[in-house]
Amino acid sequence: MTNSGGLPRWIYVPAVLGAAFVALPLVAMAARVDWSRFWSLITSSSSLSALELSVKTAAASTTLCILFGVPMAMVLARSDSRVIRWARPLILLPLVLPPVVGGIALLYAFGRLGLLGEYLDAAGIRIAFTTTAVVLAQTFVSLPFLVIALEGAARTAGSDFEVVAATLGARPTAVWWRVTLPLLAPGLASGAVLAFARALGEFGATLTFAGSREGVTRTLPLEIYLQREVDADAAVALSVLLVAVAAVVVIGLGSRRIKVGGVSGWQ
Repeated sequence: MTNSGGLPRWIYVPAVLGAAFVALPLVAMAARVDWSRFWSLITSSSSLSALELSVKTAAASTTLCILFGVPMAMVLARSDSRVIRWARPLILLPLVLPPVVGGIALLYAFGRLGLLGEYLDAAGIRIAFTTTAVVLAQTFVSLPFLVIALEGAARTAGSDFEVVAATLGARPTAVWWRVTLPLLAPGLASGAVLAFARALGEFGATLTFAGSREGVTRTLPLEIYLQREVDADAAVALSVLLVAVAAVVVIGLGSRRIKVGGVSGWQ
């Protein structure tokens, strides 16, 4: 038996069970919140400071992801080089690494005695255990999400329109701005949303590489972890707040459709 969508009816059973598995813990957490004190719990000075820092650093890391991730994704999607094929697993490795391992790797790269950090420290530039470290940790774990989303979009779009544009006399830079980017805009938007949401919830790499200094490196996930030890009600309330912010980002931005312009109008 199948429904009008062409799917067998039985497939909805595991689909519903999977959805329930995801939703049940969130519902249980929401039921645990002391709603009479919810506003006071999430508006403490430390909570607001952590939320503000999380949003700012996630926005900064997403900007870096776009700056570096778009070229990386295009090279992965369009290059047939054997070196690029070998480099792809390395680029996507943070997807499967435990975040704390990523934090340790960043510490040995940019820490005071790290591979590059030693020279940066000699120049008076310190990264570890600063807000910059938070941004770098978030970028490290978020970048592969944008790259893999955009690479898939680039492979799906193909290069036919770019070839046509070049045939009509468009220069490579004009093709990039007027054809390639508009075609990839939906994939870029999805990848940016995923990167932002991942950065917003980053914990392990941030704690290891940046520490937990209030107002400097203590993001909302770190604040939740600390509150769990001293005030369980505050930890649950902040957890619900973080879920709500992430949901707004994913639903509000991820569901927007971006119109793709036509291929025309080169000078």
